[in-house]
Amino acid sequence: MIIVLKADATEQQISHIIEKAEKLGLKAHISRGTERTIVGLIGPEDVLRVTPLEVFPGVERVIPVLAPYRLVSREFKKENSIVKINDRVEFGGRRIPVMAGPCSIESAKGIRSIAQKVKKSGATILRGGAFKPRTSPYDFQGLGEEGLKYLAEAGREFGLATITEVMDPRDLELISKYADILQIGARNMQNFSLLKDIGKLNKPVMLKRGISATVKEWLMSAEYILSNGNFNVLLCERGIRTFETATRNTLDINAIPLVKRLSHLPVVVDPSHATGTWELVGSGAKAGVAAGCDGLIIEVHENPEEAFSDGQQSLIPEKFDALMNDLRKIASAVSREI
Repeated sequence: MIIVLKADATEQQISHIIEKAEKLGLKAHISRGTERTIVGLIGPEDVLRVTPLEVFPGVERVIPVLAPYRLVSREFKKENSIVKINDRVEFGGRRIPVMAGPCSIESAKGIRSIAQKVKKSGATILRGGAFKPRTSPYDFQGLGEEGLKYLAEAGREFGLATITEVMDPRDLELISKYADILQIGARNMQNFSLLKDIGKLNKPVMLKRGISATVKEWLMSAEYILSNGNFNVLLCERGIRTFETATRNTLDINAIPLVKRLSHLPVVVDPSHATGTWELVGSGAKAGVAAGCDGLIIEVHENPEEAFSDGQQSLIPEKFDALMNDLRKIASAVSREI
């Protein structure tokens, strides 16, 4: 249920509504827009139906939310959400931030060198995995905290924000010390314990779409995070599994404008995992920008042949630099910036 407040509603009236809602066992979430403040109420349908919300002081109107993902939906918030990472980087505005770096953090020297090069090309966020969810238990699993330290040091040196994956709720405190953005990978999209715990943090989160997840399932997973209090969520389209075997996954371009119509949250595209081969990464990235994405995350490695993971889908720095130049032209054509 959404309560739209009058333009002159006072803080005392807002507090009164929230206090009454909490006494009824409802969760209240405030969203302050440029013209109106709205309060989203989450709780049992029978309680919402019988509570005379319209008569509360300061209330202009009450709107039922039809979408099952209530806080994520455009019904809850009409304006695009802006997710601020730091004073220089935000998602959801005119500028499209680019996250770049290796799949896995392999050494201090390696991540530092890549950080320097992607920064020069225009990336604003450094990516790198320290805890890796691998299909085989015998594959490289990541450097753990040592890798996190390398990532944070490289980010600080070159003025880049950082993003890395978290797989286990027990690692949240550790990873949060080093990374600016927490990534929930495709395999953990429905790890509900992890989603709930991340929802209790005041930290930006990028939620990747599950390998075979529908858009509704993806948005419902985001709802777990928002319903626990964290609205700093990025949605990442990283390709889905289809009958096609020529590529690693199938980049769902339709999902970008669709999700932006259904939800107020920013949408990021991962063309590296979506295509699985470096020759197609550029085309996927360009298509994402043309379709209206709010961010990109791209794998870059200086020597893909020797990469510990995902070398086949990693761009060398020179290819990444050329791609960034192309992306600026496409962004300009759709009234955006890279």
